[in-house]
Amino acid sequence: MSQSTRQTDHAIHDQFTERWSPRSFADTVLTQEALMPLFEAARWAPSASNNQPWRFAYGLRGDAGFAKIASALVPFNRAWAEKAGALVAIASASRLERDGVTSANPWHAFDTGTAWGSFALQAHHAGLIAHAMGGFDAAVLAEALKLPEGYVLHAVVAVGHQGDAADLPEMLQAREAPSPRRPISETVGHGAFL
Repeated sequence: MSQSTRQTDHAIHDQFTERWSPRSFADTVLTQEALMPLFEAARWAPSASNNQPWRFAYGLRGDAGFAKIASALVPFNRAWAEKAGALVAIASASRLERDGVTSANPWHAFDTGTAWGSFALQAHHAGLIAHAMGGFDAAVLAEALKLPEGYVLHAVVAVGHQGDAADLPEMLQAREAPSPRRPISETVGHGAFL
């Protein structure tokens, strides 16, 4: 995909406009070796006080971990995400311990979103696609993956090689294109929020 299909208001690196979230996955295997660099990129994300609250649990298509994660997806997401090479659940620690004192970590979701962004960009650089989704049953997923107490689930990500949009259900085929973004003038205020 060329940047020309997504127009920027200011000059930026092509990685930001070329990365998007397709739903059409190819029927190809994704190995653990192909997946680990994505986690490595996430590992180096910025983190408040270097707490690194993010945690990932994954399964490769065909294994028990994949089945556990897929079982928690809402039917709409499960229909296309089960074709991915891997499914990854993302959570973070909502509390932190320092010097024997446990307290709330108000930045856990912010930091974990940054880690997800690094994961997604590394997937793009590796020629893979990554599509995050919020459509899952958190209670089912937490139990299936043995989510530790004090952790919050944020998303499930389908990862793999891009397939043919024609293989998607008809209602999704038209949506299989990079989405636009609001102009900066609608999201950035000088001196105050808009």
